[in-house]
Amino acid sequence: MNYNPAPMLRMTAFVLGAALLAAGLRARGVVWAAAGCVKLPQEIDTIEAREEGRSMASGVVRIAVGLATVLSVFSAQAFAQGAKPGVFADEDRDWGVAPTAQVRTTNYHSPTPRGIPGGKVVTTGELRAMREKQPAPFMIDVLGGNVHRTIAGAFWMLGAGAGDMSREEEKRFAAAIAGFAGGDKNRPMVFYCVDAECWLSYNAALRAIALGYTNVMWYRGGIAAWRQGGNPMTQSDPFFW
Repeated sequence: MNYNPAPMLRMTAFVLGAALLAAGLRARGVVWAAAGCVKLPQEIDTIEAREEGRSMASGVVRIAVGLATVLSVFSAQAFAQGAKPGVFADEDRDWGVAPTAQVRTTNYHSPTPRGIPGGKVVTTGELRAMREKQPAPFMIDVLGGNVHRTIAGAFWMLGAGAGDMSREEEKRFAAAIAGFAGGDKNRPMVFYCVDAECWLSYNAALRAIALGYTNVMWYRGGIAAWRQGGNPMTQSDPFFW
């Protein structure tokens, strides 16, 4: 899980500003705390002190205590969440689910394994790097339901993640994947759906692996992780297969 420091930084700015006011100081300028970036004013002028001596010392102590509290909370949360670069929205979370080579036919929205037999699990950071190289992997969205926001450049294969396909559907799935690969069994392709608790993309990846494709990747974090990572998205457009 990727830890977002912006809320803690904003809290830090708030505590600091409150402590400065309590100390009898006024800031020239504005305190900005947004998008994970805190900019403090370049000058802080002492206009007037509410009290002399002990009052000023007390205000400084309050500043120190406030900042220490915020920083301790920040550190505790970062430690608890195990922040990793390029990882978002539970895509690396371990629910203790064992990998399986069998497609799932029920309870599609539930915790998934961290691995997939015969394939590779990719994170948001890894996928972003792969898309900048050639040949770029085919991105295959198998989320069910209605039109939605998805990864830019992806093919939306509605229904391709079902675990109970008919023989005819299995043939059409095989033909569609062969079309993506262009005869190259090692052509990189990435399957994904909504988030790390979606088995539809796991099913589709297993089917491609069973067809003999050797460079099949499962983007476990899916749309949720891609969005949280601030990556390009677009409206889904059904690919009829």
